[in-house]
Amino acid sequence: MRDLEVVELTVEEMEAYRLRHINGLDQQEAAEKMHTSTSTYQRIIYSAYAKIADALINGKAIKIIK
Repeated sequence: MRDLEVVELTVEEMEAYRLRHINGLDQQEAAEKMHTSTSTYQRIIYSAYAKIADALINGKAIKIIK
């Protein structure tokens, strides 16, 4: 594991991903839970998607940062 490249996912990105895919909320509901606009939520979730895809496709570790 220590030889793997690391993708850093923020707590905010992780929360956006959790609300959508674990809790099954739609974009509007998730944005409300995060106390943000839907456009900001969308930016956060797309950033999370890109980072998670990079880690999965390229065999990188995922680190959650504050």
